[in-house]
Amino acid sequence: MAEEPLDPNTFGAEQPCFGCAPAHPIGLRLRFARDGDSVVTRFVPREQWQGPPGIMQGGLVMAVADELAAWTIIGQKGRLGFTASASTRLKRPLRIGEEVTGRGKILEDVGRVLKIAVTLAQGGNEALIGEFTFALLDESGATRLLGAPLPESWKRFCR
Repeated sequence: MAEEPLDPNTFGAEQPCFGCAPAHPIGLRLRFARDGDSVVTRFVPREQWQGPPGIMQGGLVMAVADELAAWTIIGQKGRLGFTASASTRLKRPLRIGEEVTGRGKILEDVGRVLKIAVTLAQGGNEALIGEFTFALLDESGATRLLGAPLPESWKRFCR
């Protein structure tokens, strides 16, 4: 089965997300595709994402994993989730300039709570394994969480 790209403008061309906004000036600009019951991403860590020389900063690695978990829900369920918890293990550093492949898969779907497994690998070796718990909110719950009106492009995902 071929990968099916997910629209990077799902939330609008000018949306502000650090992880996936296509036009974010310093963001990760990640792209995602559905691959069977998984969602995948591929990217090459850039120099401006370094912590130690030649290695992607750990917090940014975690941001990639969290974004992949969120897009796993978008791609597989057509819903928008909000991170409730994360448990991850960094097994090896991600090197700057070498392609990374990430894969997310829904482990458990219990009403408005989903558990997502995420792996990030580089050069065929696992670099991060993690499990994320996300809460699915309806429009009023998402509005309360944001403390502002829900953007129009988000409403179809918050039901």
